[in-house]
Amino acid sequence: MKRLAKWGLLALLLTTGCPAQESDTTNKTPAESAALRIGFIPSENAAELQQNAQPLVDKLSQALGQDVQPFVASDYTGVVEAFRNQRLDVAFLTPASYVMANNEAGVGVILRAQRGKTPNYYSVIFTRSDSKVNNLKELKGKTFAFGDNLSTAGYIYPIKMLKEAGLNPDTDFDQVISSGSHDATVLAVFNGKVTAGATYANDPKGEDSAWKHILKPEQFKEIKVLAVSEPIPSDNICVSKDLDPAVAKKVQEFFLKLGDSPEGQKLIQDLYRIDKFVPASDADYQGIRDAIVQTGIQLKPAQKGHAG
Repeated sequence: MKRLAKWGLLALLLTTGCPAQESDTTNKTPAESAALRIGFIPSENAAELQQNAQPLVDKLSQALGQDVQPFVASDYTGVVEAFRNQRLDVAFLTPASYVMANNEAGVGVILRAQRGKTPNYYSVIFTRSDSKVNNLKELKGKTFAFGDNLSTAGYIYPIKMLKEAGLNPDTDFDQVISSGSHDATVLAVFNGKVTAGATYANDPKGEDSAWKHILKPEQFKEIKVLAVSEPIPSDNICVSKDLDPAVAKKVQEFFLKLGDSPEGQKLIQDLYRIDKFVPASDADYQGIRDAIVQTGIQLKPAQKGHAG
């Protein structure tokens, strides 16, 4: 309970702009004295995420030689807003929320996650195996669950796929719900609250998907894949345009090395089921910008970000 209380206090400090109490600054440079503020996206259960992130926060603090303050937002937009209000230095972001943060706050991408053999993943539209729906066109008039509206796999790409199948997500469904997370979407479909939903998969066949981490093994056969997207550049680690480039480089080197040891791999597996990180650049995410435009979301004018 003490650890969770600490996280709640840090979240309050970040959202209100009040300065956190600094650690001993003796014999430290200004960059080392200031706490590094790192944000985490709530892709699934927030309380579990907080617990899994703390060992990583401790290890990063040790590697940098400075205090590291964690922040878990209530949704993806909360991380973007924290960057925009200069309350974060580093954060894990989804592809779509990175594009938003880059445009609105000049945030730069330094790394992308890799699960398996490539640093890509997929959006999957799925239903129950006992559903009479067998393709996207047959979803017309049915009910559907999207995730967070800045979720690349849970919202942006599903909109793109549905439109390409000739469906208008605004008018062709009987009901649409916004679940807010991948696990909530999976459970909404599995429990029959909606006909279909959208989530992520780590392979092009949709076999290693969100429900493999949420449902029991004997329940997997009750899920049926309707469509899988084109490859999507993976979620990433981004830095504020105001972060000292030397510190940004240390952060990048820290995460690159995590995949080289069993201990480091466990930290990122527990956090977001990541195998390793690879360098990333803004150009990797141009396809995300194009997909966002197709959904009708208006991007604010781009600002120059950190070179990444």
